[in-house]
Amino acid sequence: MLNEILARRVLIVLGKGGVGKSTLSAAIAKLATLSGARALIMECDGRAPLAATFGVTPSFVPTQIADNLALMTLDGRAALEEYLRLVVPGRMLLKAVFASRLYQFFVQAAPGLRELMMLGKIYYEAGLDGAKPPARNLIVVDAPASGQAISLLKMPTAALSTFGDSIVGKEARNISRMMRDRRNCAIVQVTTADSLSISETIETHAQLSSIHLAPAAVLFNRMPPSEFDAHDIAALSNRRGARSRKKDLEHLAELAKSELIRAAQARKAIARIRTETDGPVLEIAEHSGLSGIALIDRIAAELARDLDAKPAARAAHRR
Repeated sequence: MLNEILARRVLIVLGKGGVGKSTLSAAIAKLATLSGARALIMECDGRAPLAATFGVTPSFVPTQIADNLALMTLDGRAALEEYLRLVVPGRMLLKAVFASRLYQFFVQAAPGLRELMMLGKIYYEAGLDGAKPPARNLIVVDAPASGQAISLLKMPTAALSTFGDSIVGKEARNISRMMRDRRNCAIVQVTTADSLSISETIETHAQLSSIHLAPAAVLFNRMPPSEFDAHDIAALSNRRGARSRKKDLEHLAELAKSELIRAAQARKAIARIRTETDGPVLEIAEHSGLSGIALIDRIAAELARDLDAKPAARAAHRR
């Protein structure tokens, strides 16, 4: 499944706020670079959390943050102005347009157009217009939180009906075609085990499917480790020793029991997602104590090991 996802040119990653969407976007992009691919992360959050994580200034121009890995912050107004530079002839005329009160009013009154141009920026950075060879093998879009992301992804269809065969309408048609081209583009959802995240993931999946943008997979983040079972907990509780040691063992057994319950709840949540979305779910292990670049690198390394192990497992099965 992961190999198929990485074969796309564009990955759009979305999920409820707080589920680790930005971290996983960066980890997937880093994973691609481990095999020699060139990747670009495009973050849509104006606060630019990934730029802060990597210690770079937020920029509308791709900034190198690691070998074969670049980062940029998508900005609707900057994307619109870049697009106008392509279609408005003459630097002086363009300068006059940007300075005019009518343009300032237009930008404020048509936020949907800025969103459309943000998607257009993804389209052109991916090289899907055929104007020039793509600079990157993979673009990972760290999309806004689910509700806002759905509005963003619906924008090309709305623009098509509004602008028709105009220049903007043709742009919307190209973007819509990109998002529905499963050879080049995939949507990936991120969730955790908490009930609100699960419900939002299932609801968002249904909304996207209704507009023919069904996600390719769900990444189940922060999966609790399952290194022990109920028998291990019972054995720990029944161990003999000094009274003070017995209390420590009982405390550890209670902690282990709560982790076991958490893991069981996570497995139930995964089963529910698989049933209600009829799609694949990829588990991402929980890494307590890690954050920032260290967490991104750990997840990318573990995903890389999974990619290496699966072909070997298939070969062994064939033998």
